[in-house]
Amino acid sequence: MKRLLSVVLVAGGVLALAGEGVAGWDGPGPGYWHMGPGMGYGRMGGMMGGQGGGWNCPMAGGPGASGAAAVTEEQAKQLVQQYADQYLKGFTVERVLPFTGMRGAMYSVELRGPDGQVRTFHVNPWGGVMPFGGPGRRAG
Repeated sequence: MKRLLSVVLVAGGVLALAGEGVAGWDGPGPGYWHMGPGMGYGRMGGMMGGQGGGWNCPMAGGPGASGAAAVTEEQAKQLVQQYADQYLKGFTVERVLPFTGMRGAMYSVELRGPDGQVRTFHVNPWGGVMPFGGPGRRAG
């Protein structure tokens, strides 16, 4: 009986310590979510981020910060073209494809470069511009 009681007490102590360790863990640090300057899409900021955070967070003060998903197809096109003018010289918006995300309408925007390169960007309901995939070429 003493042996069973000691095993139960040790197991209970291990579980209690494990529970305390998990309860005090705050998740992965900022390096996990923030992939570099201006490249994060987690809680640290986003592409084209402004003062105090990224545009992809409704709490950060970007377009649609009131909580309403207010980005239209034309606004998504303009946001991606602004990004391309700044970082991808010679790229122009070829097409805008809307799709439904968890928080509202999102857009997949394709850019075409001067040498036929194709880049794809996603625009979330709050105006966050995020690159999707890597650079690529398409035939035709």
